[in-house]
Amino acid sequence: ELRHRASPWQRNLGYPLAMLGLLALTGISVLIVCFHVLELLLDDAAMPRSIQDASLGQVSFSIFGSFGAALQVVLIFYLMVSSVVGFYSSPLFTRLLPERQDTPLTKIIGNCVSLLVLSSALPVFSRTLGITRFDLLGDFGRFNWLGNFYIVFLYNMGFAGLTTLCLVKKVSWAVQAELIRAFGEDR
Repeated sequence: ELRHRASPWQRNLGYPLAMLGLLALTGISVLIVCFHVLELLLDDAAMPRSIQDASLGQVSFSIFGSFGAALQVVLIFYLMVSSVVGFYSSPLFTRLLPERQDTPLTKIIGNCVSLLVLSSALPVFSRTLGITRFDLLGDFGRFNWLGNFYIVFLYNMGFAGLTTLCLVKKVSWAVQAELIRAFGEDR
């Protein structure tokens, strides 16, 4: 219903640009994680342990300087939003979605707890994936398991593999459906 009420500009320009943006952000995050996997294999310094002597503003946390830092911020925001959307899209938690002017207090508390857990896990998540090395003043690098190569390596490989699988599945099925519809084979 919303698609039919959307303006032609929004349908023909807005939706495709948003889709390309999401594909680009997903592709960039997978590339960064794959690069981090290679770093893990070649150098022990790539492990997401705490940075001892790095003071804020004196050491760049990105290879590409200001552009890289801005890209890290955008990717962390994208991971945050996609984590929340994925959480509420899972069959187990769809009942937790708030309803307009009809949400009981227990559901509100459940939403607050869920968002608190997701936001607390985000710095460790982005640091383990190699998207950023910044500690956000929480010194999350002191977790013992962040020094375990196998856990970090499998976590990165799992993220890269599953994200690529989801990306290929969604894009290829959507393109296949559009091609079938365009050639009139759906009748």
